[in-house]
Amino acid sequence: MVLGYQILPHGLHARTHAVHSPERLSRRARAAIEEGPAFLSVIAYWEVMVKAMKGTLDVGDPRQWWGETLEALGLRPLLYRPEHIAVIYHLPPVHQDPFDRALIAQAMVEGLALVTASSRGTRARDCG
Repeated sequence: MVLGYQILPHGLHARTHAVHSPERLSRRARAAIEEGPAFLSVIAYWEVMVKAMKGTLDVGDPRQWWGETLEALGLRPLLYRPEHIAVIYHLPPVHQDPFDRALIAQAMVEGLALVTASSRGTRARDCG
């Protein structure tokens, strides 16, 4: 049973994309946000911050991205807890990216379906 939706950051990164142009979200992401509850993980914020600091992602001031994204899309913040970390141990080695692994584990614990924000490569997966 899906208890809500975790919006993955793919597609929320670009300043000219979803935050300022929500119509550019995937249909699945828009439907998940409307149906709710829809969450954005602090892990996504961490990923955006790291990539912005490396210069591989332009979101303007990355310290503003989190609040702007939550407000613009009406998302709820999803905090990271020890229970989420413990589940990473049991994940198969399909996803090697530590951010992806953390987001998947978090969705599993919370009973959330993962939804990619990008209209390219739209995906939704029930992790509950």
